[in-house]
Amino acid sequence: MMHELLTSEPFLLTLILGSYLTGVYLYTRSRMALLHPVIISIGIIVGVLKWAGIDYGTFYDGSYIIRFMLGPSVVALGYVLYEQAEHLKGKVLSIMTSVTVGSFVGIASVIFVCRMMNVEQVVIVSLESKSVTTPIALSLSERSGGILSLTAITVVLCGILGSIMGPFILKMLRVKSRVATGLALGSASHGIGTARAIELGAVEGAISGLAIGLMGIMTSLMIPLMEKCFL
Repeated sequence: MMHELLTSEPFLLTLILGSYLTGVYLYTRSRMALLHPVIISIGIIVGVLKWAGIDYGTFYDGSYIIRFMLGPSVVALGYVLYEQAEHLKGKVLSIMTSVTVGSFVGIASVIFVCRMMNVEQVVIVSLESKSVTTPIALSLSERSGGILSLTAITVVLCGILGSIMGPFILKMLRVKSRVATGLALGSASHGIGTARAIELGAVEGAISGLAIGLMGIMTSLMIPLMEKCFL
């Protein structure tokens, strides 16, 4: 009876939302980057799943509604972009060039480093889509025969590291453009980076949301091509 309750969809959804809200509370109170809500959420969820003996497949199936909402949440960023559309004037070519180069470097760096370390191909195809939002990354990984769980955790880690280190690195490089800041965070660390960009400003958040979509499109086009050329 208890196991059925712990593996039920209402309990798993409550666990996800409760752990995230706990993370938001701790982060808001401390403002410490290492207490990022996603990090706290992962720790709580993993701990509860281990304690309750719930396998990943059950958790994955029970959290379907959360995965489904990832798509609409990204699309909703389009309204924010609409409000900041004037900041795109005269920058379309530079934005497209930046995203294209970023997508190529992101995929090529994975292939190059993994080849240098003699990593198995199944791992390579699982890591290639690390810089795009989770639904797209999982779809690309599944199509290439990758390990979905490895892809998921890699995407999350890239998002967390990008949101924590991204603003610091950009500041060290003296990048002052709000458009460039949003573009970098969205391209490198997708949704989690965009959440950080929104904290920095409306322009940064809007451009970061645009970068998520463009990065997803470019990566979806480049991965099959690069796999044929290099794998």
